[in-house]
Amino acid sequence: MKTWIPDSRNFAYLRWPEVEALPKDSTLLVLPTAAIEQHGHHLPLATDTLINNLLLGKALEKLPAEMSVYALPPVCYGKSNEHIGFPGTLSVSASTFMSVVRDIGASVAAAGFKKLALYNTHGGNASLVDVMARDLRAEFGLRTFTLFGSGGISFEGISAQEKAYGFHAGEIETAFLLSATPELVDISAYTVNYIANIDAPDLLRPENAAATFAWLTRDIAASGVMGDPTPATAENGTRWTDQASTRIAQALEAMVKYENLYRP
Repeated sequence: MKTWIPDSRNFAYLRWPEVEALPKDSTLLVLPTAAIEQHGHHLPLATDTLINNLLLGKALEKLPAEMSVYALPPVCYGKSNEHIGFPGTLSVSASTFMSVVRDIGASVAAAGFKKLALYNTHGGNASLVDVMARDLRAEFGLRTFTLFGSGGISFEGISAQEKAYGFHAGEIETAFLLSATPELVDISAYTVNYIANIDAPDLLRPENAAATFAWLTRDIAASGVMGDPTPATAENGTRWTDQASTRIAQALEAMVKYENLYRP
């Protein structure tokens, strides 16, 4: 699969004596978690994994050369059962996903490393990543961090509706790939669907509310898209990639420098 991870930051390219020589207390290992799942008629199955790799790779390029940060090979398969029924979606159960992350964490700890970041770009994994970060801290004493999506940038220029409910294969994801892998985007196949409307607020919301309802993509969108990809441009994708990778690099640097403020 296409990668933007610099060779010098790719953990899998190291030889074991090089791993043994890394400063274990200060080195940060980053485990990407994403998905292989339907992304409508116009984006590839690997969208979440490609975006993860793109943003993380660009962020790693921005770190000081002397900073010991390495990307582990990604966990490409995620909990994607919200997309059940769409050909091409490859989903694992919550227990399988968590077991894989737990076992990778165990290997990291066994090698003597102290810091692990879980960098996730698939919404279906988000709650599991939160659980595993705490579990890895408790079971192995790893200083575990989480990092999600684009690092919290504001995505200037998109509509309020898209910002709230452009969940999947909408403007943002399409713009990222128009910039990075335009050959994988079929601009003739855009469709538009939303799971909710900001102009008609209800007590029950699909996400980020006190009361929510569980949903499957096929309940909402026959095409598999939740959002509006039509305004997406490569120019915005390039600008957002730079902004997001800068924010992610700042977060990674903070993780490297983090010290536990409470010492029992």
